[in-house]
Amino acid sequence: MRFASLGSGSEGNALLVEAQSGATTTRVLLDCGFSAKEVERRLNRVGASAEGLDAILITHEHSDHIGGALTLARKWSIPLYMSWGTARAVGADEADIDLQVLWGDEAVAIGDLSILPYTVPHDAREPLQYVLSNGASRLGVLTDVGTSTPHISSVLSGCDALVLECNHDVQMLAGSRYPQSLKARIGGNHGHLNNEAAAEILASLDRSRLRHLVAAHLSQQNNSPELARAAMAGVLGAAPTEVVVATQDEGCAWLSL
Repeated sequence: MRFASLGSGSEGNALLVEAQSGATTTRVLLDCGFSAKEVERRLNRVGASAEGLDAILITHEHSDHIGGALTLARKWSIPLYMSWGTARAVGADEADIDLQVLWGDEAVAIGDLSILPYTVPHDAREPLQYVLSNGASRLGVLTDVGTSTPHISSVLSGCDALVLECNHDVQMLAGSRYPQSLKARIGGNHGHLNNEAAAEILASLDRSRLRHLVAAHLSQQNNSPELARAAMAGVLGAAPTEVVVATQDEGCAWLSL
């Protein structure tokens, strides 16, 4: 099992996850927040293709997460998985696509992968985040969430790899030129995680199996890779260089489990 970010941030998000079992390979795209053409280009960059996808999973309806998903699903006949609330919000329930509706805490199988969607607080219609497993290893994903919950800590404990939102630095956001209403939204309980809140979530988890930590969804205006790495490394007791940062333009290279 391995994964690679195709890009992470407010301008677009996509995470490619691959599992191999014998002669079979399962590939799913978690979020598709770029145009269909750009997603295809970024897939090619990591040696994959849209034609080879078995499914697209969507966390919620914001454009930096759903972007070209419907177009790509239509073009390549790829099943599109999301909550009913997300489907209604983007018109996927009436689109000419293979829509698969997900419900929080009800796992589904896609090829060699088990997909567990779980509910989170975020300012969207019915947002979900995901844990993906091939039976031997677990990859937990948590982006676009305002605050932690006991359920989040329970679901993400014991993962072998974690993609964790580190959206902003509190002081940088407070001093930014953003309107006060936007600052309140981002920093609110249904907005985005700051570095310290992400570190608190990480500290609450069973990290005994954790091999890879990826800091994701960094604000290009209100955070820096150095600040995010320092916050995560402090919890891990590791060097900041051991924390991978998924960038907006490059994402991050393949990481294997």
